[in-house]
Amino acid sequence: MESLLFKLMLIGSLGVLSQWVAWRFRLPAIVVMAIVGLMAGPIFGIMNPQNDLGELYSPLISIAVGIILFEGSLSLDLREIRGLGKPIFRIVSIGALLAWLLGSLAAHYVADLSWAVSFVIGGIFIVTGPTVILPLLRQAKLKPRPAAILKWEGIIVDPFGALIAVFAFEFIKFLTIDTVTFATVLAFLTGSLLAVVIGVFFGYGVGWMFENGFVPEFLKSPIVLITVIMAFVLSDTVMHETGLLAVTVMGMTLANMHISSIGDMRHFKENISILLVSAIFIMLTASLNRETLLSIFDWNIIAFILLMLFVARPLTIFLSTIGTDLQFKEKLLVGWIAPRGIVALTVSGYFAGILLEAGFDDAVILTSLTFGLVFSTVVIHGFSLGWMSKKLGLSTESKPGVLIVGSSKFSVNFAKVLQDLNIPVLVSDSSWSRLSHARRLDVPYENCEILSEQTDYQIDLTPFEYMISVTEYDSYNTLISSTFVPSFGREHLYQLPLQVNQGDHLEDVSKHISGKQLFEEGANWTSLNEKINGGYMFKKTSITDQYSFKQYLADREEGSVLLMVARKSGSIDFFSPSNDTKAEVGDTVISLTKPNNH
Repeated sequence: MESLLFKLMLIGSLGVLSQWVAWRFRLPAIVVMAIVGLMAGPIFGIMNPQNDLGELYSPLISIAVGIILFEGSLSLDLREIRGLGKPIFRIVSIGALLAWLLGSLAAHYVADLSWAVSFVIGGIFIVTGPTVILPLLRQAKLKPRPAAILKWEGIIVDPFGALIAVFAFEFIKFLTIDTVTFATVLAFLTGSLLAVVIGVFFGYGVGWMFENGFVPEFLKSPIVLITVIMAFVLSDTVMHETGLLAVTVMGMTLANMHISSIGDMRHFKENISILLVSAIFIMLTASLNRETLLSIFDWNIIAFILLMLFVARPLTIFLSTIGTDLQFKEKLLVGWIAPRGIVALTVSGYFAGILLEAGFDDAVILTSLTFGLVFSTVVIHGFSLGWMSKKLGLSTESKPGVLIVGSSKFSVNFAKVLQDLNIPVLVSDSSWSRLSHARRLDVPYENCEILSEQTDYQIDLTPFEYMISVTEYDSYNTLISSTFVPSFGREHLYQLPLQVNQGDHLEDVSKHISGKQLFEEGANWTSLNEKINGGYMFKKTSITDQYSFKQYLADREEGSVLLMVARKSGSIDFFSPSNDTKAEVGDTVISLTKPNNH
């Protein structure tokens, strides 16, 4: 028991540590997890989760796959599909079918797999998955069009890869059994239909209970988790392998009910999915044996991977986007980038077992084949996306951008200074009249409510590393900061100091929900805009060997406000009471000073 507890602790620790290392050093997380899992498993032999966990191993993998698929389907809002445009619709419909067909043909003729196994693995390999593609997009800082295509392909196709694999497996299994009768086929179709009913029932039931106040806030996340498991197990008990269909339908049902608690559920599934992705990926890679690892270098598997990389994927994109407005270079980039990830590996591990049980002996190489493709695509695409997007002119500015929430004379003039420094900047405000300042100075702006659920699709957040909330209302600034913590992280969220006696008269707020204080004490909305009206100007001061930052501070006139430092490296640092911001030689200090300050 102690040994098992230690192994479980080790799996969780290595998974989360891998995620942290990937974040800290800007590496593809799945690459780090794969390396850590291989080192802990087949290389150094520290653990073998499949043997250590025994009968628990397969159920844990199965439930994890169900929860991960629920995560993907919870993002599938049909309103968003209608607004995605012709290229994306083509890629997620015609493109997905082409990818399935080409992947299956490659698996049969090149990897030498039977038709049954080929069509199952072909379905699994259409999935790119948001857990892999989104971190890569944020690092590469693609322009909105290619980023949107890759992002939504990953989210929309994600739930359907396993579904296609399920149906392919069931139908081919029935076709290869001599005793197949109409009754058995009808039983399968009935079981599949029942899985859909179970998914709709549980999804609608949870949504209705949440909306009508039958569940307290502190129980919502646990109820979602246990309900997903219930839907999966109940459906799988009635008809094997239909649990995946049930949880996917459940997620889609919830996503399209547009309930107010959907944001809470998304936070839940993001957190639980990160933990599951980490733990399950470590378990899967650590359970590989050295023979499986070495078999990846088999010529058939290498040829299959090369064919998927250089023929199947590009052909799928170019054929499915004929007649759309996609440029050739956009097709080239999208046709190259298709990293497979955790869903592909976990689902293939799930199907490897049931295919072997069904008598398809060639399924024994399924794990090797999938791991080879996953590892190859994540490494190659992860490290080539940034380089290729720059070569094709499809990446945004490499400098970290700033998203400014709240249009005023101060914020728009500050945005103009950032724009002059070639720092990507956008001013967002729900009021068209307040945005007149931005229109007058020709500063990029977006007329939208930043807290709307449509924000992700109206504003491309990829170029922006920082968000600063500079509206007149302190409570609104705090709400924005707490809402966008998952997207930006606390270190990159700033808001103006409280006004206390002005605005909404907010006297205090918990640091746990607010952003970092921007600039300095007293530099609130009223003070900054009064300074602009009083003639204060933005000043850029270069720090040199002859003029140090210490000398600059000594010369600074009383009443001026230190705003930020533009580093010579291209990064930026805002002045804040919580930051010990200092400028070095080659940096530029931005301040708000009196017009006669030279």
